[in-house]
Amino acid sequence: MTITEAEAVPTGATRAPAGTVEIRELECFLVLAEELHFGRTGERLYVSQGRVSQLIRALEQRIGARLVDRTSRRVRLTPLGEDFLSALRPAYAALRATVENARAAALGHSGTLRLGFQGAVGYGFTEVIGEFEERYPGCETRITELPLSDPFGPLHRDEVDIAVVLLPVREQGLVLGPVFSRQPQYLAVSRRHAFADRTALDAEDLAATRLVGVAAPAPDYWREFQAPTRTPAGTPVPRGPRVGTLQEGLSLVAANRGVMLLCRPTAEYHHRRDVVHVPVTGLPESALGLVWHRDRENPRVRAFAQAVTETLAGLAP
Repeated sequence: MTITEAEAVPTGATRAPAGTVEIRELECFLVLAEELHFGRTGERLYVSQGRVSQLIRALEQRIGARLVDRTSRRVRLTPLGEDFLSALRPAYAALRATVENARAAALGHSGTLRLGFQGAVGYGFTEVIGEFEERYPGCETRITELPLSDPFGPLHRDEVDIAVVLLPVREQGLVLGPVFSRQPQYLAVSRRHAFADRTALDAEDLAATRLVGVAAPAPDYWREFQAPTRTPAGTPVPRGPRVGTLQEGLSLVAANRGVMLLCRPTAEYHHRRDVVHVPVTGLPESALGLVWHRDRENPRVRAFAQAVTETLAGLAP
């Protein structure tokens, strides 16, 4: 059946200007198409049921035909309403994305965020990066591995915007943000080492073996925490080789040229058949922190720090 122009306009209504589109009317129609109930649609949009009727009526006037059939018992879309809905949903989603991308750009949330990371990207950070990029689709995260022996240099040299590093952090000009992944320490030893059959070790046991340390340019205080030169009781710990990367250290451990302290997630991730990881009591827990340079803090950095706080809190047991 052909619908005439007079029949297309709801009774008693004045046709709205055909060349204009009101976003609020489109939003109302999309919600109503989901709810099929004027009252619930009003609740979701925080407007009255009467206002919902006005918005739908105005949209129908712009189009020139009914989009919704409503009776006292039910609400359903007309065939034209179904077609309109199918076309509107992707168009509206694209429009919202365009607005959000423009807003992100205006706030400085677009562009590339250079993330430095010591070791493998773990500790829930896959979820953090995914959540961050979903919130800010105009921002891309680029991951760079930081050398074990130079945790802060890339930040000072502006090679990364933000970094995940082992604590402690006492650097001039650097800001320590969220701290997370507090973990007990483990000792990585060769299967040929005398400690390989032990189920646990005390920090004082470190005095009986050569401890692999971290090479410069990592600062002395940081190197001392990762590979202490004395036990808590003050007994000297024999110095082993100094390494620039974690893989170098594990290779030396496997060759039985020293032992190496690791946090539990790193020990679990870098499992090797020729290396055993034994828990150590009496040492401070290891922890990771998010760090950036004070002079180069920007909206992307602050937004990523917020994503770290919120996402990792949600993943905590």
